[in-house]
Amino acid sequence: MRHDGIDQLADAAIALVGERRRALLGIAGAPGAGKSTLAEALLVRVAATQGTDWVAHVPMDGFHLADVQLERLGARGRKGAPDTFDADGYADLLRRLLDHPDQPIYAPGFERTLEQPIAAAVVVPPSARLVVTEGNYLLLPQPRWEAARAQLTEAWYVTTHDDARQARLVDRHVAFGKDAESAARWVRETDEANAALISSASHRADRLIVNTPDGWVC
Repeated sequence: MRHDGIDQLADAAIALVGERRRALLGIAGAPGAGKSTLAEALLVRVAATQGTDWVAHVPMDGFHLADVQLERLGARGRKGAPDTFDADGYADLLRRLLDHPDQPIYAPGFERTLEQPIAAAVVVPPSARLVVTEGNYLLLPQPRWEAARAQLTEAWYVTTHDDARQARLVDRHVAFGKDAESAARWVRETDEANAALISSASHRADRLIVNTPDGWVC
């Protein structure tokens, strides 16, 4: 294991493009591990050297099923589990990003305050040579998720100390409207079940990155 600063990780992400018209980098990991933190840091560093239009960000969160669908399926209490996402739609989007790089491609976003997906909130312009996407389940050995993984140039896995990750999750749930007791219960009963499943597939990643207080360790 070595300490790789964000500049080194950004260089590795840029190198994925090479002679490709477009590369897709996926960042997987358990809830609260730091996927979005890493993705956002990569976007800043890559944009600084390649230009802001050269890199784009498509979070998997936009493919959450809306609450009305979760209620129809009786799954609202398991929101965030693998079957509460439109994995097929996500895989189709990634495929379109590769197959039609010369067209603007619209993707859904996710509104944290509402906890609902928002249609066409994200656009990937033709100028984007690198697209960074992050999501919990990119490495799961299930056909619906493997269809998404097959589109990725590489998939990286981010992990961190469980105590820090769980505390971060509780704070996040509280920030978006849950009381502290409900937030802790949701983390214990829902997020951690998902985290165990996600962790079981970490060995399938192309690169393992540990999120530490001193930086990123590979």
